[in-house]
Amino acid sequence: MKRTAEIVLGIIGALGYAFMAAIGGFMLWMQNNRDLIETELTTGTGDPTTDFSMEEFEAAMDMLGAGGWIVLISAIAAIVLGIVAMVLLKGNKKPVVAGIIFIATAVIISITTTGLGVIAGIFYLIAGIMCLVRKPQTTLEM
Repeated sequence: MKRTAEIVLGIIGALGYAFMAAIGGFMLWMQNNRDLIETELTTGTGDPTTDFSMEEFEAAMDMLGAGGWIVLISAIAAIVLGIVAMVLLKGNKKPVVAGIIFIATAVIISITTTGLGVIAGIFYLIAGIMCLVRKPQTTLEM
């Protein structure tokens, strides 16, 4: 039995997680460029509603860094686990194990990233369900 649909869904999900990793990397880049952000916030629009105290700015930068690391590490782990599941699917070797990996990865990463990885997780979830539900056709001999 060919598992082309599951592999395609896994690739789409892995690309979604790669985009999520790029977002995490951008968050880390922003945290490391505090001067640029501080300059933009203080001289950007001149709107008095955008004035931040230094404590609020430091707290936001710390949260940005921590969130960036969580998103980046989670996305890389999801990509690696997706590749492992697709290798297990290749040639219909262990579709049940691959399905469990897809489903567990989708759920855990969606929770870990507080919903940021839910779109890519949907593709992994569908691929995992298809791995568990689809059974090889049996031929009847008479």
